[in-house]
Amino acid sequence: MEFVRIGMLALVGIALGIQFKNQKQEYSLYVGMAICLLIFSCTLAYMGRVKEQMEGIFTYVSSGRRYFVLLFKVAGITWVCEFVAGVCRDSGFSAVAAQVELFGKIAVLFAGMPVFLALAETIAGFAG
Repeated sequence: MEFVRIGMLALVGIALGIQFKNQKQEYSLYVGMAICLLIFSCTLAYMGRVKEQMEGIFTYVSSGRRYFVLLFKVAGITWVCEFVAGVCRDSGFSAVAAQVELFGKIAVLFAGMPVFLALAETIAGFAG
């Protein structure tokens, strides 16, 4: 049911933003940013519950814990970068949005390095 509430919040925010768009365009931008932040905070709360459930799985899979942490880190990086780039793009700053997306891609690459190194060590162990 949370999805319905988030959808309704988005629709109400869009309707309110459209009302301001014709008179005061900067207010429309502020309404859009406020709605984005509200939805973002709701998503953070939802992800907190997912993390709690994942802690239960960690008790069964001890060696996979660092990979789950890495997965959450990568998901968080992409999530935040996509959010910020979307706000920048909606505000008319497409160049800034492109740079945020580029930074996100590089951050994900560096966050995934431990997996690549573990894979290289495994291959080296099989090879000799």
